[in-house]
Amino acid sequence: MSDDVELPPHRFAGLVAPAVDRVFAAGILAGRDGGGAELSQRYGGPAATGFLVEFRTRLAAPGGTVDPAGFAAVTRYRDPASCQRALDKQVAYGMLHRRPDGCLCATERGLAFLAELFQVHAEVTEELWAGHDERILRLVDVLGRLLAHALVSAEEETDVLGDAFAVTAPPYEPDGTAPGVLLLNRLGTLRYHRADAHAAAWTAAGHTALSVSELPAGPERLAIELETDRRAAGPYAALTAEERLTMLADLAALPG
Repeated sequence: MSDDVELPPHRFAGLVAPAVDRVFAAGILAGRDGGGAELSQRYGGPAATGFLVEFRTRLAAPGGTVDPAGFAAVTRYRDPASCQRALDKQVAYGMLHRRPDGCLCATERGLAFLAELFQVHAEVTEELWAGHDERILRLVDVLGRLLAHALVSAEEETDVLGDAFAVTAPPYEPDGTAPGVLLLNRLGTLRYHRADAHAAAWTAAGHTALSVSELPAGPERLAIELETDRRAAGPYAALTAEERLTMLADLAALPG
């Protein structure tokens, strides 16, 4: 198979995105229904835990912080004032600490919640994707290579590191992290790479987060999606065309 003709990175970026979204959503939904919602209630409910879940790949790490730019990027499609009110509540619940510079970190209580959440995700993904051990390990490996390539490319200034990806990558992966959790969090982090690419594409087209969300299907939206694929393609250059196809097939085969 010709790597240049059959499945170039920009084409693959568009093909793989919905598959990544589907598998990630299945894992998150299983986590919520398999104990995550109950766990959240024990700590005060979504009003206390929401941003901890959203930024878990950074906040669970020792000394992990979320800066204002990263927070704004991850929440770019939501009302900023509403996000700040929600954030104030989570600080008041004692789950997050806001430093004078605006950066966020998890409190001891927040870290305890995240440790339990990782365990819930380990249990539910083991059940959800039971019998797919080889496929899981293969995906974990390839996703690790994709994330590493994206980070190195940014350091070498051959790619732009977006704020959402920068605040979530690399995901925190302590020794002994279950393969299902590795897969879930690496997929989630890769999604932010595409989210930044999408934001860059609609910004270049003269849109805002609000206007692009209201943009109907048609030539203009298609052009933005194609530009998103182009900007999101960088990490996939680390794979051969055969590896890209295998990744797509592995994602398609996972239940959820």
